[in-house]
Amino acid sequence: MASHDLRTVEGVYTDFRRRREALLQALTVDAQEFSRQCDPEKKNLCLYGCPNGNWVVQLPVEKLPPQLLEPTLGINFPRDAMEHKHWLSLVAIHSDVWLYAVAFLLWFTV
Repeated sequence: MASHDLRTVEGVYTDFRRRREALLQALTVDAQEFSRQCDPEKKNLCLYGCPNGNWVVQLPVEKLPPQLLEPTLGINFPRDAMEHKHWLSLVAIHSDVWLYAVAFLLWFTV
């Protein structure tokens, strides 16, 4: 995918759309793989929707740009304590909040 210019409205929208597609992929089509990667025995994990359209579950990034917000920490801990569909819904809610926060942050820095 071609890179996008975050200094334009179109660039911010492209970033938002690609991150959203990645999160939707993780929580629907790839839900079993996503769940497998969210092992409650691991440390605080985060779900990242990447601007290239991929998703990744990993520990929080050590050094984010100061203006970029961190996704919700510890999505893996309630995995086995809730019904699977409720856990996915909870992660989806937190992911939406993070996604909108990133988009608005980028929008206001345009």
